[in-house]
Amino acid sequence: MADPDPLDAAVERMLAGDESAFRQIYREVQPPLLRYLTVLVGVGDAEDVASDAWAQAFRDLHTFSGDADGFRGWVTTIGRNRAIDHLRRSNRRPTSEESVDDLVDLHDPADVEGDPLGRVQSEEALRLIASLPKDQAEAIMLRTVLGFDAPTAARILGKRPGAVRAASHRGLKQLAKKLSENP
Repeated sequence: MADPDPLDAAVERMLAGDESAFRQIYREVQPPLLRYLTVLVGVGDAEDVASDAWAQAFRDLHTFSGDADGFRGWVTTIGRNRAIDHLRRSNRRPTSEESVDDLVDLHDPADVEGDPLGRVQSEEALRLIASLPKDQAEAIMLRTVLGFDAPTAARILGKRPGAVRAASHRGLKQLAKKLSENP
């Protein structure tokens, strides 16, 4: 029998109204959720979409029942739905009329010296995953990066577990090929 998830107790406390348990779960779930949403909507919009997802999760918390894995899947599903809504809105929104020349001298708040190499490598890995077809990228993020099993990932994506496994496998093969071509 598998060891119980240490967050299961926190989920129970959260559902009973314990704010500190909600914070504990948020700190655990937010980083992988943010990585997943980055692949779906890009770095610039992932935090906004995650914020929308958490707001909805908090509003609808009374409708959730289950354990920590169920909660992770539930929040990820909400995040995916918010990402899809965001992409739909973005596609309807007109593009900027500003020329590139007007944007050249804008201040960049990024602290290049302060960013560790690991973050740069992680961002490159997310860019590589995002370059895959959408079904493969989502399957890899859910299965490999977020650690969901195939049935949970399938529920999030609205697909069969076998389709998720196949998409993940095809995506990983494409990633391996890309990495071998560009060492």
